[in-house]
Amino acid sequence: MNNLFSIFDPSTNLFNLSLNWFSTFMGLLFMPYSFWLIPNRYFIMWNIISTKLHKEFKMLLGYKFNGSTFIFISLFFFVLFNNFLGLFPYIFTSTSHLTITLSLSLTLWLSFMIYGWINNTQHMFTHMIPQGTPSILMPFMVLIETISNLIRPGTLAVRLTANMIAGHLLLTLLSSTSNNLSFYLLIILIFSQILLLILESAVTIIQAYVISILSTLYSSEVN
Repeated sequence: MNNLFSIFDPSTNLFNLSLNWFSTFMGLLFMPYSFWLIPNRYFIMWNIISTKLHKEFKMLLGYKFNGSTFIFISLFFFVLFNNFLGLFPYIFTSTSHLTITLSLSLTLWLSFMIYGWINNTQHMFTHMIPQGTPSILMPFMVLIETISNLIRPGTLAVRLTANMIAGHLLLTLLSSTSNNLSFYLLIILIFSQILLLILESAVTIIQAYVISILSTLYSSEVN
């Protein structure tokens, strides 16, 4: 079991230096050189994705948060790169740890809450009771809404962490059985591993999109 879960161990070091967390900054290598005179196709693709995300986040946020869509676009690319880098062999997946995911979600959620309660206190109180709630159910609705609001950063963090760990763990479990298999079963195993890797590639994009879109929705509620 120690060997199985050692891939999620951030304490692995080289020359007594914990180098695993440097993988978090390797996403910078994927950024295109915007100062090129003739943009390449990679830069054009980057611009198309950023523009599409900007339009979608702007529609969710409305006109009240001008320019804040770039925060969520940056969050999307940060999580996407870290998820994607974890698919490569011997590269530490930083988003499979609550250290990263909970830090991101707690920071965003706390900033939304502080902004909302300071600037829109009345709106935050009215948001706790849905419209048309009977008077007898109001205390219960306030309690339910408060609990659902408090667990938001935890659900954001655990959702991303669990999805990253589950896929990588499944790939590791399947690959560990390859030593005792026959030739035909080995071909089937390799084919299933390829399919799982394609699925994990889709999960990296989906989870980055989910955490950024949910953060956008949470921020739009404080107005």
